[in-house]
Amino acid sequence: MIVTVFRSRLRPGVREEYVAMADRMNEIARTMPGYVSHKDFFSDDGERVAIVEFAHEDGQRAWQTNPEHRAAQKLAREKYYTDYHIQVCTLDRESKFSAANAEAAPAQSAATQP
Repeated sequence: MIVTVFRSRLRPGVREEYVAMADRMNEIARTMPGYVSHKDFFSDDGERVAIVEFAHEDGQRAWQTNPEHRAAQKLAREKYYTDYHIQVCTLDRESKFSAANAEAAPAQSAATQP
């Protein structure tokens, strides 16, 4: 799993236009091989964080080098961002919990636990 954490700040007055472009980029990302998920968050202090997951490096690279995405990156640097920071990470470990799944699963007795 490849996880990209993209943090950015927008120039004043461009958020609506930027979000329209970002929505288009999300639409394209979903078509890339190995795409898993993409979520955007806006903080009260103005920072935007996008978390993008791909199942493998080839998919992430295809997304990174997609011509329409590259053009959007250039436009964003010129028009939308005051700054940004990107981290591309390889997943080392993962843990999940779901209360719904925990309630549905039967409890193991001490004698049957490994």
